[in-house]
Amino acid sequence: MSEYQYPYNDILFSLLSVADIEKLTPYLDEPVDQELLEAILGEAGKLSEQVIAPINASGDSEGSRVENGEVIEAKGFKDAFKAYTEGGWVGLSGDPEYGGQGLPSFIATAVNEGVQSANLAFSLCPLLSHGAIEAISSHASEALKAEYLPKMLSGEWAGTMNLTEPSAGSDLAAIACKAEVDGDAFRVKGQKIFITWGDHQMSDNIIHLVLARLPNAPSGVKGISLFLVPKFLLDDAGNPSQRNDVQVVSVEHKLGIHASPTCVMSFGEQEGALGYLVGEENQGIKAMFTMMNNARQGVGLQGLAIAERAYQQALSYAKDRKQGMKADRSGKAAIIEHPDVLRMLMTMKSQIDAMRSLVYVAAIENDLSHLADGEVKQKAVARTALYTPIVKGWITEQAQEITSLALQVHGGMGFIEETGVAQHARDARILPIYEGTNGIQAIDLIGRKLYSDKGVAMTALLEEISADIKLWSSSGLADQLRKIEAALEQAQKATQTCLQSMEKNSTLGTASAYSYMMLMGYVIGAWLQVKALYSSQRHDGFDQSQKQSWAHSVSFYCDQILPRATSYFQAIESGRDSVESLTESSFIR
Repeated sequence: MSEYQYPYNDILFSLLSVADIEKLTPYLDEPVDQELLEAILGEAGKLSEQVIAPINASGDSEGSRVENGEVIEAKGFKDAFKAYTEGGWVGLSGDPEYGGQGLPSFIATAVNEGVQSANLAFSLCPLLSHGAIEAISSHASEALKAEYLPKMLSGEWAGTMNLTEPSAGSDLAAIACKAEVDGDAFRVKGQKIFITWGDHQMSDNIIHLVLARLPNAPSGVKGISLFLVPKFLLDDAGNPSQRNDVQVVSVEHKLGIHASPTCVMSFGEQEGALGYLVGEENQGIKAMFTMMNNARQGVGLQGLAIAERAYQQALSYAKDRKQGMKADRSGKAAIIEHPDVLRMLMTMKSQIDAMRSLVYVAAIENDLSHLADGEVKQKAVARTALYTPIVKGWITEQAQEITSLALQVHGGMGFIEETGVAQHARDARILPIYEGTNGIQAIDLIGRKLYSDKGVAMTALLEEISADIKLWSSSGLADQLRKIEAALEQAQKATQTCLQSMEKNSTLGTASAYSYMMLMGYVIGAWLQVKALYSSQRHDGFDQSQKQSWAHSVSFYCDQILPRATSYFQAIESGRDSVESLTESSFIR
């Protein structure tokens, strides 16, 4: 089992060569220079490698358990969480008014890549806290912000999202959890399932954000409100005191992420859990999407992170494992010398490079959507909305292939738990499911993002790709550009086909949604790959070996990965009828 290494150079390369971090400079009080960025990433690497990664395998073996109504997390996790919070990592991009450091969120994204690669199960706790912090910051009253944000940004208190119910699943309109007025607060009653880190002993309090319905609320999603429900109520000094009417019923036994307690939570079995309204009555869906969109980009980052961890282990094994003879028959060869193993490794690496570029480009756009104003802000808001389902959906689909290939590189040893590589595949399998399945991401892309503005935002993106292709025409990248241009034409045609299908029938039109999401992921990935290579040729900060490695990655991606876009294009153009005609009667046994 190889030790995890924070990919410092690759992250810095993506940020400096692709993500255009300088776009943020006009909107920052203090610009983020390369020296500051390198210092932060260096410390993040130490935290991930030395503190969090060593408890990944042990946490997977031990898992979590419920004792006397409390969740007990795996050994070492509380100490790691303490190191994480005392290092100030929770509040890195938080509001300085409440104790945050006020840095752009792309820096937190770069830090979190390492945390998530090192230990995906551990990383889910701060991920959910970040989502809760953002929802409270964006929607809560000033009084709630002042009371809860400082302790959450310090990491003394953690946060959760409580959305899903046994009878509702992804259908939020079916939520049955109730809330009734009790003076200046509310009493929340109901059950929630699949609550990540819904209980633990790593923080002094846990702040649950809970979707529920008020009496006489409208039906459907228009009648949902959001409530802040602490595990421990606060005394007059603002410290945790009396236990609220919130209980963990059980933790699920899962395929992967064993050390992350996925809880069944019960609110209000006795007098009702005391909660406080976040935002306006019946407007909880807005606050929920603030949490959800934050989490969706975070899950896309998890896809990148777990793919990176699996790739590192496969690469290390391929260098060490001897099997078969060298080409000159002079002795046994390391399996990395075999062409098919090289193919698998570069299939992993080239997609990871593209995934990482997309993650950080999306992170910069997200920062611009909050920091900029006027037309720049409007464009960034639209681009962030467009990127989010692709980041979550396309990247987590690639994580399935990459973690599976890591097992394949190990051969039969990959199927043995002791090598550790199987854990990455098991952990990765949840990513296309939670925070909105990838089918939901695809429908979101083709419906809320493409069809809602009649393709304006997507057309702007495709036009930007086209402009870059023309800009790079004299750069010596003719072969790659020709292949991207052909794929871009397919993306443009598919966009018009999908718009026409949605116009004709917005329900049946979603039959092409998944293919469209995957097509756009591969095309955007190719664009960013070549952008990185083009930029690196003009950047003196990277050595020749790194530039050469990226050149191999880009060539392989354009030759071996990008052709997949054509199959999705063909499915959209000529295969819609076979999907749109499907009904329940198509599946007779």
